[in-house]
Amino acid sequence: MSVAFVKEPNDSQVEVLPDRELGEDQNIVTARGLELIDREIAALEASLEEARLADDKIAAATISRDLRYWRARHATAEVAAPDHDSDIVQFGSRVTIERPDGRRQSFRIVGIDEGNPSEGLLSYLAPLSRSLIGKEVGDVVKAGADDAEIVEISHDA
Repeated sequence: MSVAFVKEPNDSQVEVLPDRELGEDQNIVTARGLELIDREIAALEASLEEARLADDKIAAATISRDLRYWRARHATAEVAAPDHDSDIVQFGSRVTIERPDGRRQSFRIVGIDEGNPSEGLLSYLAPLSRSLIGKEVGDVVKAGADDAEIVEISHDA
């Protein structure tokens, strides 16, 4: 009987996993972001080899899908660095804001995959990043429910 008529997959069958969504936004990355992508690809390649050696077809399919995603992210990555002579917030800048209650927060504006707000890394597509880009020290921006003043801008990594 043809496999097409069998409801349960056999050991050699693995469903094709849909590719991860790449999005349509420009894939701007920092040098660190590109390095993280490279590390992820290397780790996935090692994991894929382990899954193949273990004959774990499901793990291999999942890892292969993730590997396709990260290779595509690498292929479309555009490394950008801030202009160190500029006084305005831009991609790659570290920006410190002060909230009305006196609390200061510092964020670095980074690529989509590198963003991690709990570590102070904001994707350039995040609403706060969008309101910060192009601004200078002393400018007031919307930061969540409140306004915040930009008190420092640096262009170091």
